[in-house]
Amino acid sequence: MTLLDNRVAVVTGGAQGLGFAIAERYIAEGARVVVGDLDKKATDAAVERLGGPSVARGVRCDVTSADDVDALVRTAVDEFGSLDVLVNNAGITRDATMRTMTEEQFDQVISVHLKGTWNGTRMAAAVMRQQKRGAIVNISSLSGKVGLVGQTNYSAAKAGIVGMTKAAAKEMAHHGVRINAIQPGLIRSAMTEALPSDIWEAKLAEIPLGRAGEPSEIASVALFLASDLSSFMTGTVLEVTGGRFM
Repeated sequence: MTLLDNRVAVVTGGAQGLGFAIAERYIAEGARVVVGDLDKKATDAAVERLGGPSVARGVRCDVTSADDVDALVRTAVDEFGSLDVLVNNAGITRDATMRTMTEEQFDQVISVHLKGTWNGTRMAAAVMRQQKRGAIVNISSLSGKVGLVGQTNYSAAKAGIVGMTKAAAKEMAHHGVRINAIQPGLIRSAMTEALPSDIWEAKLAEIPLGRAGEPSEIASVALFLASDLSSFMTGTVLEVTGGRFM
């Protein structure tokens, strides 16, 4: 028996990167998944890669829009019959020093990460409290723990997700809904591999395990938090960093 048999999950930002890796792992463990992403073409392609409409559906979703997130959640309920897991993963970066960062760049990152996570959490919680069970997994970042140069917007948003996770976990615990967060460190992706080699090497030097993480390693922790293996955990933040910034 697999860990997510007969469960239905929604993953925002699920068409690529960490989100796709999480969706892929959930399906391998018996779940059906609704992928939400701003890029409809990429979303449709992701559904095909995940195994087609019998196990996955795709919805164009702007997580800053409450209506879009509500439609995403309703797709899971209407198409697959329930909502058991929601992963708030959608995110963007608009890196710049505080001196050069524009107000628009600050607002964009705060809106996608923080408001987007709030939209997903409250929409999913409304369904899950009726079912008296459910798991919400919020993707924060190591940047939200330590703060990184050029990321006053991103670090603030990711730190805010931690506070939101803990507050929402306290509100929803008596309804049987668990809410936890993951803080990834340096994870190998198209974005991080595009970093200049000297910056990449400097970041690697900070990791006691001596390597970058893989998207599948975040997906494994997201699986743990979605499954009954973590049934007595709520309001927790798990660092997946290779020991960086302990």
